[in-house]
Amino acid sequence: MNPVMISAPSLSSRAFSTLGCADLSLEQILDLARRHQIDAVEIRGIDGTIKTPERLEELFASPNDFKARFQNDPVRICALDTSFRLAGNTDSDRATLLRYVPWVEAMGIPRLRVFDGSGLSEATGLSQALDALSWWRGLRAQHGWQVDLMVETHSSLTNTPALLNFLSHAPADTSLLWDSHHTWRLGGESPEDTWRAIGSRVVHIHVKDSVSKPDGKNPYTYVPCGQGEFPMRALRHALIQDAYRGVVSLEWERLWHPELPSLDHALSSASIHNWW
Repeated sequence: MNPVMISAPSLSSRAFSTLGCADLSLEQILDLARRHQIDAVEIRGIDGTIKTPERLEELFASPNDFKARFQNDPVRICALDTSFRLAGNTDSDRATLLRYVPWVEAMGIPRLRVFDGSGLSEATGLSQALDALSWWRGLRAQHGWQVDLMVETHSSLTNTPALLNFLSHAPADTSLLWDSHHTWRLGGESPEDTWRAIGSRVVHIHVKDSVSKPDGKNPYTYVPCGQGEFPMRALRHALIQDAYRGVVSLEWERLWHPELPSLDHALSSASIHNWW
């Protein structure tokens, strides 16, 4: 299916996560972005693996070679997505997170995605998360790294009270990757209300669509963008009204839900339905 472009007020930067096409090569991923006029990609997987640093080490002689590959490409990489969790991480997890740093520093990629982790509403989980942030901030200051973390609202941080509690304890410049579908479906909140509460801390937004029909794994079923119930029009209006300048990224979870149609199809559906 070829995308049909319909004019609409635009968001500042559209992207997609390679969670929806993790089987593709880097070149195929970039070609997909160009065909759909997508500004950027966030890398979660390449060539069938989510061990991104290891795969980049196989593909490129050095981080500077990685940078050179993108010198004249209109598509940029806006983030690398890690599996690191603020709550419940180990020394091995921290070592794995640090393997991403040379690649993002060479490229000037501003953010590494980390998860919130479980139990941040409890003292133990919150303490673990704050310790991880303190550890990261100390290393970042010591080495002068430009890259910073963005915390995804994934496991514990799926509603406004939990988010505001976490942010009240976290460093004042802690940035969020807001999974707008999670706070809507799991938290029961309208995206406009959540945005008003946390928007000043959001630098990156995940969007996806679904219907209220259990799929065997979740109490909802993912559907191509614009074919479900997610109130994207209202969210887009709120973002444009507040002049949001971060990334809005389609997180098409095909790696975890292989029964879903291709990311190519989902992107085409988004265009046809004037979804974002």
